[in-house]
Amino acid sequence: MIRIVVENVVLFFLPAALYIAYVMFARGATGKSALDTAPILWLLVAGTSVVIIFLVSFGSTTGGKPGQTYIPPSFKDGQIQPGRFE
Repeated sequence: MIRIVVENVVLFFLPAALYIAYVMFARGATGKSALDTAPILWLLVAGTSVVIIFLVSFGSTTGGKPGQTYIPPSFKDGQIQPGRFE
């Protein structure tokens, strides 16, 4: 569970980190002065958008119906049988 939270927090702060890195590289500013002029509202919107895009893109929409049992992949007669729901 903590991995999921950490991934989402990192994705949220990714636009801000990229902005600060760009400002520090382009203007030669320090971290604090880069944050003083940062467009905070737009960075919040960008971070939220990145998290939502990743959650929608990588969300699982496949699976069995309620009450079905998952049968994992198995090795049978020299062949690998794929997993399935029954």
